[in-house]
Amino acid sequence: MTKKILLFTFVVLPLLVCIFIGAQITYIFNQGYQGPDRTFTVNNGDTFGKINHRLMKNGFVSNARLFHYYAKYKGVLTKFRAGDFTIVRGSTMDQVLDTLVYGQPNLRSITIPEGKNMYEIAKLIDKAGITSEASFLEAVQHPDLISLLKVKTPSLEGYLFPDTYYFAANTSAKNVVRTMIDLFNKRTEDIDFDHPFLNKHQVIILASVVEKETGAKIERPAIAGVFTNRLKKRMRLESDPTTIYGIWKRYQGNIKRSDLLEVTPYNTYKIPALPKGPISNPSVEAIKAVLSPDEHDYLFFVSKNDGTHVFSKSYGDHSQAVENFQKNNRARKGKSWRNLKQ
Repeated sequence: MTKKILLFTFVVLPLLVCIFIGAQITYIFNQGYQGPDRTFTVNNGDTFGKINHRLMKNGFVSNARLFHYYAKYKGVLTKFRAGDFTIVRGSTMDQVLDTLVYGQPNLRSITIPEGKNMYEIAKLIDKAGITSEASFLEAVQHPDLISLLKVKTPSLEGYLFPDTYYFAANTSAKNVVRTMIDLFNKRTEDIDFDHPFLNKHQVIILASVVEKETGAKIERPAIAGVFTNRLKKRMRLESDPTTIYGIWKRYQGNIKRSDLLEVTPYNTYKIPALPKGPISNPSVEAIKAVLSPDEHDYLFFVSKNDGTHVFSKSYGDHSQAVENFQKNNRARKGKSWRNLKQ
């Protein structure tokens, strides 16, 4: 009798306990997530503890300690990928771990409009949760990335190709910038940048100005023609957008006379040349407009307040156009370039 009790106490009972615990662990381990398909975000720099806590809090795993032991057993405690991941209904702990370590992050869509500058793009990318504004601006001014273009320029302004992109959340800023440069190179590889008096970088500079000067795509060649004529005559470009770019960090939406009088490398009211660098990121169409501008005798243009312009050959005609469209309140009332039909 004593032997049977001892056998039960020290052999059978521990075995039953082990079986029970094993069954419980197996049940918990194989218990799938019961909520709807949802997105879970792993941020750059997240520790396993932070990830595990959020997974438990949101019901993706039913036992944080078991998930920790399993991740440790698999040797992946530090191998979680940053980004957004979809965890589907019914996912077990093993499947959740596999998704976050080996799965492909969900991609976020972002559209960079033509004519945006690097500061505006940085804000758009930050808002989309792709990378931070500060990191992006640091990357576009990084010497190693600039060297990829083989040009002497303080930043990659002008080469951040405007298009729709798909990035995972928390993509490194350098990877974002490289992707945009690669697309610029791809979209312009068949363009002949030969120009009578501008090199390739100068073409991009002028294209960036043309892009900012008109909301009417059809006017790009005409605008490019005006600037080409002025450059040939060694006239100042006198472009408001270039001046604004030179004071961008303090610009509040209205350009003042004092701004036009301030000498900066971008104030084309004061310098008799192209600005120091691009002021926006132009489209292929703007680049082509600079390479094949309209041939005309116009030297001036003024906005009609609807996205289009009046072109003039003489300063007198230009002054009259300014009176008609800029100093005449009735000509300005109710009009906006946003209403322009492209």
